[in-house]
Order: sequence, then structure tokens, then C-alpha cells
Amino acid sequence: MRNWLVLLCPCVLGAALHLWLRLRSPPPARASGAGPADQSALFPPWKSSHYDVVVGVLSARNNHELRNVIRGTWLKHLLQHPALSQRVLVKFIIGAHGCEVPVEDREDPYSCKLLNITNPVLSQEIEAFSLSEDTSPGLSEDRVVSVSFRVLYPIVITSLGVFYDASDVGFQRNITVKLYQAEQEEALFVARFSPPSCGVQVNKLWYKPVEQFILPESFEGTIVWESQDLQGLVSRNLHKVTVNDGGGVLRVITAGEGALPHEFMEGVEGVAGGFIYTIQEGDALLKNLHSRPRRLNDHISSLQEEDALLKEESSLYDDIVFVDVVDTYRNVPAKLLNFYKWTVETTSFDLLLKTDDDCYIDLEAVFNRIALKKLDGPNFWWGNFRLNWAVDRTGKWQELEYPGPAYPAFACGSGYMISSDIVRWLASNSGRLKTYQGEDVSMGIWMAAIGPKRYQDGLWLCEKTCETGMLSSPQYSPQELKQLWKLKELCGDPCQCDAR
Repeated sequence: MRNWLVLLCPCVLGAALHLWLRLRSPPPARASGAGPADQSALFPPWKSSHYDVVVGVLSARNNHELRNVIRGTWLKHLLQHPALSQRVLVKFIIGAHGCEVPVEDREDPYSCKLLNITNPVLSQEIEAFSLSEDTSPGLSEDRVVSVSFRVLYPIVITSLGVFYDASDVGFQRNITVKLYQAEQEEALFVARFSPPSCGVQVNKLWYKPVEQFILPESFEGTIVWESQDLQGLVSRNLHKVTVNDGGGVLRVITAGEGALPHEFMEGVEGVAGGFIYTIQEGDALLKNLHSRPRRLNDHISSLQEEDALLKEESSLYDDIVFVDVVDTYRNVPAKLLNFYKWTVETTSFDLLLKTDDDCYIDLEAVFNRIALKKLDGPNFWWGNFRLNWAVDRTGKWQELEYPGPAYPAFACGSGYMISSDIVRWLASNSGRLKTYQGEDVSMGIWMAAIGPKRYQDGLWLCEKTCETGMLSSPQYSPQELKQLWKLKELCGDPCQCDAR
């Protein structure tokens, strides 16, 4: 075994080759004042040393209890171990800046983007798309046209519509309009237009009512217009229509954002009609908007208190690396890249192990397995790999950047190990590597560019289970981690202990 190893531990990493030319995404923005005022106090000088393994533990700013449990369990055991204590360096990876937007005012809980609703249109029906008075939609050759949208505050769609052809007398077409929820094959609403059943004309559209129910916040849908005739639809390019977003409760998503379900994209992106909607619970929305200033002041005060606690914690334990990132779930891949840079610049090591702060880790088992399997060498990635993992387009793991239907192979985030040459490559290219929805899938995409030797090992567990010989296991509460480690100390194998 070589002299040094670097261990990093987060529970998510990975995804593909077009990735690393950062064509669109700027680096995550720094908070404008939410971070500690004295950066030097949070970034003390580090003495360069050589380690077999560097362990990086991804941790959220407010996860004080989980970090303290780790300090009292496997990290304490490591520091007291006569053989391993000088061979392993463990650091918690924390964003130096908290998000300045209160959670209640964000578009979603995973990012730091303000839900920018202003002057909402309440107590009236809203036409989603409109044309200027001097503009008439033109007949195209496209028989299928679609547009996708995201709901930022609950709405109710009351009608679906199609553009009319000004050259026709009355309505002379056969068109089906369907509204799909993202990643669902069955349509939520369907409206069929024909000469004997064309609905009601409003402005430059024909509308038909649909069954009404609430589309909740974060709902993502696609409207598809399909001509049943030989001729194409009356349609317009997205740039040629006005989107009426109700004051910010609705957003049209373009194909360039990569968020549209591929099964509904056989048609051309555009608008061949529209829909009518109302904003749900308008009084509650107004109340929320009016309380924003007070909520912001309270949140900034709590961030300052959090900064002070983190500074004290760092000074007391000297085991935190603060990276120049706003600490949110969407920025976890950036946290990881920044830690790679810090590791390369400040330490000498052979391997790096990544894990998360809610994971059980057995470092003795890790070292024993390295010796038993002779797991070492350059261009080396050791983990439990997910293959052909489908890309999610909605929810916490929503992927807006990677266009393929499945990710390249990536290791589960509870624990994996990479060689120092890979860490150096990632650090040197960090300014060009594109980040994706999670650090596990981002890692897989990045690794697809260099093709490391992958060592598959199912003992890096992907799910919260207990298995004899496990190297890592994720998603534990502080109390569960304490109990698991107590059983290990009592019986050696926490999974076979009678005390369970």
C-alpha cells in the first residue's frame, strides 16, 4: 500500500461526457453578506501532511448534531486507533455561505432561488398565451406542437384552447389538445375540437372546458396539440407569443432547459393554442407576500447566529473545511469540487474517500478490504455502482442539464474511494466541469470523460440496511448512528449483535 490515501464521504455523486465544458452554467454565486465576515477565521492555514486516506464528509451547515455524533463514534475511534490515527485525515465539507432567501420564499427547498411573485392576478381567469392585435397565427406544416410549463404557486386550469384559422369560416379543423404531467404517460386533461364541437371563441382562440382540479406548486406539465387532419396546425413560435404568468405563478420551460419529458417531444416546440387558469388561495398568497420583509429580517439574523456557531465549532474541533459555496442541496456538486481543490492544494495523499454526515462508516473494514483485495493504484474508483439509472425530470432529483434518458455509471453516495490522480484531474478542471442535480450523478458524468478503473463492491451500501462487513450505510438519524456504533463496539458486528 502506498503512503497516503484520501477518503471522501457524501451520499450523492456522478454524471456524463458533454458535462465538463461549462457552456451555460456560471459557478454558484456567493452570498452577498450571508457568509462569515472574517473569512480568514474560517479558512485557517493548513499544514501539509501525507495520508493514506483523506475522508471528506459532506455536511449541511445546520447538521451540528450529526457531526457531533460522528465525532463521538467512528471518528473518535479513528483518532484513538494506534495504527490508523496518523494515516487518515477526516474533514467535514460545509458551504461557507447560507442561503439568504428564507425557505418559505424559495422556488423549491433544494436551491436558493427566490420565488419572484409580484402583483398576482387574483379573482379572475387568465389566458396563458396571447397574441398582439396586429398578429394572426399562421398555418404551419407541423401536425404536433407542444409547450411545457412549471407551476410556482397553485393554479386551477379551467379550459384548453386552440388558435383559429382566420381564413376559415367558422371552425373547420379536427384537433386534440392534451395536458400531461411530467413523466406520466396518461393525459390529465383532453379536449377535442371539431366543426360540430368547437367550444367557445375568446379573442383569437377556441376554448373548451376541462375537469377542474388544483395543480400544486412545483407541478410540471406539457400541453400537446395534435392535428387529426392532413394539414398542419395554426401555431406560433414561443418567442412570438405573450406569456401571461399571473404575476409570477407560472413559468414556460423551453427545450433548451432540458426539463421536458422526452416522450412528449416528438412534435415541434411552440404554441398552437392556450389554456385558461385561475390562481388558487389568493388571500393566502397576499398574506405570504406581505410578511416577506419580516421573514427576511428574521432569516438574516438566524444566518448570523449560524455563522457564529460554525466559527466556534470549527475553532473547537479543527475538522471543518469551509468551501466558497452557498450551502444548498443543488450546490452539493460544487461543494465537492471545491473540496477536491482544497485537498490537492493542502495535503499529500494516496486515496480519497467521500461520504455523507448521515452515513455509518467502518474505516477499519475499509483498510482491511484494501489489503485483502489489493485495491490500489492510479485511475482507481472503488464503490457500489448504479448502472443505467434513469434521469428524473421532477422532484428533489430533477435533472435540468443532462439530456440523456439514463446517467453514466455512478457510485452510491454513502461512500466511495478514488485515487489521488483522479482528485487532481477533478481539481484542475473544476472551473470547466458542469454540475448536475446531485454530486453522485455529477461524479459519474465527470468520470465518463476519463474512464477510470471501476471496482464494484456491494459492501458500500446504497440503502439504509445492515449487512455484515458493510463499509458504509446511509440515511441514519443521529440517534440511529449512535445505536449502530454502540452495537459495533459491543459485538464487533452491529448487524449480528444479540442486543439488537
